[in-house]
Amino acid sequence: MTAEPVRAAHQWPVPPQDGYTVDDLFTLPGLPPHTELIDGSLVFVSPQRDFHSIVIDMLVTGLRHTAPPEVKVRREMTVVLDRRNGPEPDVSVVRAEAVINRSVTRFQAADILLAVEVVSPDSEARDRESKPQKYAAAGIPHFWLVEMAGADEHAVVRVYELDPVTKAYALTGIHHDRLKTSVPFTIDIDITGEALDAL
Repeated sequence: MTAEPVRAAHQWPVPPQDGYTVDDLFTLPGLPPHTELIDGSLVFVSPQRDFHSIVIDMLVTGLRHTAPPEVKVRREMTVVLDRRNGPEPDVSVVRAEAVINRSVTRFQAADILLAVEVVSPDSEARDRESKPQKYAAAGIPHFWLVEMAGADEHAVVRVYELDPVTKAYALTGIHHDRLKTSVPFTIDIDITGEALDAL
């Protein structure tokens, strides 16, 4: 009787000494969908909650409703901030000229007008601390942080604008029922629990 060889369920990539680069993010075989690159490390996404999915849908639909022709709204696309950072905002508003064809897999930070992160339990620190700092340092002018709140599990959207002097985001509003703002263009989205229930 011979013993069966033990097989590893999955062969994990071994990081290079100085960490991964954005080029690695797009060339390493077998990475799970929506893998991000933060500070040269690969970040794998956990299964998402229903809240995360429907809020993204609601924001994409609402943004597209009033978006001018010079911008496009995209969900879960990599944004190259620098050589060692390629996060994937949940929603991005992108300059239309950056969408050169349907094979595009990433956008440059300079092409992004708004980055939106919907907080999940596994990404809380990244979404609240790391990513906003990196988006601001890369010059992305607008950032939204979306969280679940209240007994009805409605969305709360914190709206930030880049201060050109400090190169940091300044809070310009906290929206509970209606997300209404004039930047980066006129936006009016119902974000109540009832609106989420309808999706």
